[in-house]
Amino acid sequence: MSDLRRIIRGLAVGLTLILTVTAAQAACRQALVLGLDVSGSVDATEYALQMQGLANALMHAEVQAALLAMPSEPVRLSVFEWSGPTSHRLTLPWTEIENAASIAAAATALRRATRPAGDPSTAIGAAMSHGAALLAGQSDCRKRTLDLSGDGKSNTGPHPREIDGAALGGITVNGLVIGPPADLDLGELAELSSYYQAYVLRGPDAFVETARGFADFEAAMVRKLKRELQGLVMSANTP
Repeated sequence: MSDLRRIIRGLAVGLTLILTVTAAQAACRQALVLGLDVSGSVDATEYALQMQGLANALMHAEVQAALLAMPSEPVRLSVFEWSGPTSHRLTLPWTEIENAASIAAAATALRRATRPAGDPSTAIGAAMSHGAALLAGQSDCRKRTLDLSGDGKSNTGPHPREIDGAALGGITVNGLVIGPPADLDLGELAELSSYYQAYVLRGPDAFVETARGFADFEAAMVRKLKRELQGLVMSANTP
């Protein structure tokens, strides 16, 4: 009988370990950090369009469906604003997206944000490093993604090409490039998109989304979030 008890006890311990490992693996599907450009080229109206646009994008029905598609593996979301080499402000601390209420709370926090006073320069490399530092604490997530939105090239701090994969800890870096409005020349948008593709994007599945001016930011953010979130859900559900 004592041998049987030892066997049963061993099986119970083994099952507990399996369940613990499985729970840890399923703790987080994706850690997503959104970095928003608040440099000198972004005026008060454009700042509001970014914040309201991101809040509205999170509330979009298809984005909400993608965020909540895998309840056992929720997404963790954080948002920061960036400009110069040391100008970074956390707008939304890490938030686990468990239900519609947590999405609405995140959207409300973004709508209430006011523009900070900061360095007017554009330090994309420093923003990449800051985003990577935020993601470093989310190692239990299956994927870690940094999104940088911006309307110009880096003009201070380390150049984005100097931020290597080792320094970023293997995260994916995507971009949302904000060009001139739709009634203006496409050349500037194409040039900035090429710049992001050459120097900012990291990871084999990284991509850049484009917005035709800040008025198009919300629609571009919806497209980008759907692509990021649905892609991981589809890969998890593929036999």
